[in-house]
Amino acid sequence: MIRIDAKDMHYRALNERIRELAENGEAGVELDNVCGQKFIGDGLRARMRIVINGTPGNDLAIFMDGPEIVVHGNGQDGIGNTMNSGKVVVHGNAGDVIGYAMRGGKVFIKGDVGYRVGIHMKAYQDSVPAIVIGGAASDFLGEYMAGGVVVLLGLSGGKITGDCVGTGMHGGVIYVRGDVEDNYLGREVIKSEPDARDISIIGRLVGEYCAHFGKDFDEIMRKPFLKLSPRSHRPYGSLYTS
Repeated sequence: MIRIDAKDMHYRALNERIRELAENGEAGVELDNVCGQKFIGDGLRARMRIVINGTPGNDLAIFMDGPEIVVHGNGQDGIGNTMNSGKVVVHGNAGDVIGYAMRGGKVFIKGDVGYRVGIHMKAYQDSVPAIVIGGAASDFLGEYMAGGVVVLLGLSGGKITGDCVGTGMHGGVIYVRGDVEDNYLGREVIKSEPDARDISIIGRLVGEYCAHFGKDFDEIMRKPFLKLSPRSHRPYGSLYTS
């Protein structure tokens, strides 16, 4: 694996070097001393593994199509923005708008996340994006969600979500380990108990989460999950003329 010291390296130079390595068929690159460089993995189409030691900047893995990115540190805003495929694993907390308009692939966050995670997520045919959050989420989780899967585990303790969960949601599903009081939910969301198919999906994603972060699968799955899904696939239909 190629190793790059990113200390004091401009984000453009760093990303150009990563792209050059990918085009030359390099299977992996490890980046040391990363501190705020943005757009890492931007639009990258390759079977490449990128290991980041430090804290990358905004829009990590934006438009990414294929690579796996592992962050040994925290992530900032916009991880997985409009991502097509691949995987992002963050061994820390992450910021706002994780998975914005995400169209495929998976994002695993060990700890907590910020606001508007999963906003405008979507799915098409066999391409179903997924975000697994180990800790808690702030306000507007799953806002305007149109497809995909969000799993919220609440392993950090305390309040698991902020306000307005699923506001404008018209597709996809959110699985919450534990419960969410009705006053925290958007009016477009309904609560139900997961069925056998839901438990299979949850189990597969939780299993991956545990493999990445060394957690106890049985302990996590011992607590019941809540399913949040859209009340309607056209919640604002009455605002438009037919």
